[in-house]
Amino acid sequence: MTYVVTEVCIKCKYTDCVEVCPVDCFYEGENMLVIHPDECIDCGVCEPECPVDAIKPDTEPNLEKWLELNRQYSETWPNITTKKPAPADADAFVSEPDKFNKYFSTKPGEGD
Repeated sequence: MTYVVTEVCIKCKYTDCVEVCPVDCFYEGENMLVIHPDECIDCGVCEPECPVDAIKPDTEPNLEKWLELNRQYSETWPNITTKKPAPADADAFVSEPDKFNKYFSTKPGEGD
């Protein structure tokens, strides 16, 4: 089992989760985070830290797409280990539907 970041993170990109990760397995894209599934030790400490409930165990149904997306982009985006301010308009996007098709960016973030 591993944890994955899902669509809810897009355009919200809160980074509370990265500070508690004991193995630094988060990677930063332009408008979301991902978890490297081979680095995640399944401890689960990140899941309750996400204020928008974007982190899920990969054992939940219908997360195959997100597991693959997390795997793919954790290989190219920079590592992030410290909390950063969320985007100023993050709260406006928390419950917006279909964020992947509307806003997902393949561009990397800044990392640490």
